[in-house]
Parts: sequence; C-alpha cells; structure tokens
Amino acid sequence: MSAKPFFHADQVGSLLRPQNLLEARLDWKAGKISRADLRKIEDAAIADVVKMQEDLGLEAVTDGEFRRENWWIDFIEAIDGIEISAPDDDSAFRQNPEHGGTYVPKNVLTTGKLGGGGTISIADFDYLNSCTSKTAKVMIPSPSRIHFHGGRKAVSEDIYPSMDDFWVDIAALYQAEIAALEDHGCRYIQIDDPVLTYFLDDRLRGNAADIGEDPDKLLGLYGDVINDCISKRRDDTCISIHLCRGNAQSQWIAAGSYDAMAEELFPRVNVDAWFLEYDDDRSGGFEPLRFMPDGTKVVLGLITTKTGKMEDPDEIRARIDQAAKVMPLESLALSPQCGFASIDIGNKIAFDEQSAKLSMMLEIAGDVWG
Repeated sequence: MSAKPFFHADQVGSLLRPQNLLEARLDWKAGKISRADLRKIEDAAIADVVKMQEDLGLEAVTDGEFRRENWWIDFIEAIDGIEISAPDDDSAFRQNPEHGGTYVPKNVLTTGKLGGGGTISIADFDYLNSCTSKTAKVMIPSPSRIHFHGGRKAVSEDIYPSMDDFWVDIAALYQAEIAALEDHGCRYIQIDDPVLTYFLDDRLRGNAADIGEDPDKLLGLYGDVINDCISKRRDDTCISIHLCRGNAQSQWIAAGSYDAMAEELFPRVNVDAWFLEYDDDRSGGFEPLRFMPDGTKVVLGLITTKTGKMEDPDEIRARIDQAAKVMPLESLALSPQCGFASIDIGNKIAFDEQSAKLSMMLEIAGDVWG
C-alpha cells in the first residue's frame, strides 16, 4: 500500500487569480461568453499556476480554486436540492484596521432532496491531474457550511421532517464524491471548515443560538457528520481538514483560541491532518495540540496570506520549535494560514508577495525537516 501524502511544506489551496480570468468570469456572468469559453480560459490559467507551484518546489499542487467564485459556493450550489440565498448581515466579516469594506457571505437553503455526489469535482480534478506529475490536491467545503448559517430553519421540513435523514443524505453525497475522486486517482482531499472556528467566538455562537441551535451540541454533531462523510475513504487517501477564522479580502470573521474545541474535537474527527491557522494572536497558543491523537499530523499556518509583509524566518522557526514541545516535530508541517484568494478577487497581496511567501515557507521547511 502506498503511503498517504504528507509534506512538511504545504499550502491550503486558493491562489491569486490573474486579471484576465477575473474579467472572463464577469463576462460569463453577464452572458458575453459561453461556459465553454470560460472553461478554456480557466484551463490556461490553471496550467500556468500549476507550473508556478512546481517551479517553486511544492509537492502538493492545486488548481488555485480558479474555477470557483469562492471556496465553497460553487461546490455547494452544484449539490442537488440546494439554493443559495441572500447574505446574512449577522455574519459579516470584520475589518482588519488597514483594510476597508465589508464582506458578507451568502446563505444556503435546502429546498429539495440532497444528491449529486460523485459528479461535482471530477472533471476539475482530471484536468488538474493532467497538468502535473506532483500530487494533485482537491479542496471541498465542509458539510457544516450547508447548515450553520440557517440551521434547521434553512432546511425544508417538507423534504426533511427529520434532520437525521438530512445528515444521512449529506454523508452519502460526500462519500460518493470522495469515492469518485479516488476512482480517478485522487489521493489528497482537504475539507475546508472555517465554520468550526465559529464556535470559538461568542458573537457567532450567539448567532447559532438565535436561530434555535445549541452551539455546544452543534460542534460535536459537525465532527460526527465529517466522520460519516469520510468513513469509506481508501486506506492510502489523505483526508486533511483546514480551519481558519475567515479569509475574505484580507478580512476575518472569528476570534478565539483552539482551547474551547480541542479536547472534544481533535480526538473525535478522524482526519489524517489538521491545517490550523496560527498567524496572529486571535489563534492562541499551541497547548491545545496536546489533544491530537498519536499519528495525526498538524500543518501549522504560521505565514499570513492577509498582508504582503514578510515574516521573519527565525521567528517562524522558533514557533515551530514551540509547537514541537507539544507534539512530535515529524508530525508537524508548515503552510500559510489560509489561501491567498478564498474569494475570487483575492486578498490584498501582490503576486510577487504570494510567491515570496511560498518560497520562504519551502526554505524554512527545508531547514527544519531536511
């Protein structure tokens, strides 16, 4: 059996889109070009960004999420029975002091029976895999994103009088999607779940309570649902999970250390690796890592994608040393804290700064792990 993919220098996934791709997506939405025309432009941009990643020396490469409006909406909108609704102002992102503007994510409604797993990401993976000899990594949004912002009220009671049946169908469609990706050769799948960090933030916990949900019960439920979604994966497939506190146009949504979830969630969720945001004080310290099960990997998101300011490599090495006092160094890795463009227009960072941060990450990882 082949070893599961694991790299001491890794990335979350999204990358800055070139301007011609952003313009092409706008043209497609305006009806000026066809979906096929847009896909050709996406193909060319993905081939270029794959080469960029390979030239830097990354072992796990992504398509930069170049086919997506943002990290979650295109995947979830493709699920049978889902409709996207107006934004929820209570979930507005918070501004970093140096950046203006406000980003408010849209909501999800379940209006029909859920299905469609096994068809959503396959063609995109096939193209990415054809562009590289490295490990092609696929990112999919967590099922928690389908439920959190609306809760029970956003799920049709006519279709799902019992929420148990809703979660069974969620698990089935994710199982089908993962199995199809594996059948096409994918062995590295990341579940993106910033929603789990919402339970660290009093405002967002309050939002859940306001729509009739118990935030303490919900956290454990989401962990169990993720386990159901990945329960049929192959033994040689790496399933990672990425947590951050929001990442849109260099803004964030949640704050709080992992202490409030670590003891319950880290041993509970049966993933192979956790990508954890650790690029600022909002993330707290490394002590919660003591709850990680033996053999689980942790990818430390010590390099920020929210600004172009370069980190001090010595400080990054020192923080890796601190984490290695809590869990084995060989079980640790380094990455940016999130993607560079979780929504299509990207963070307030330049292309050369993106490359410089990835290069620095690779250099530090080489020094630390060889």
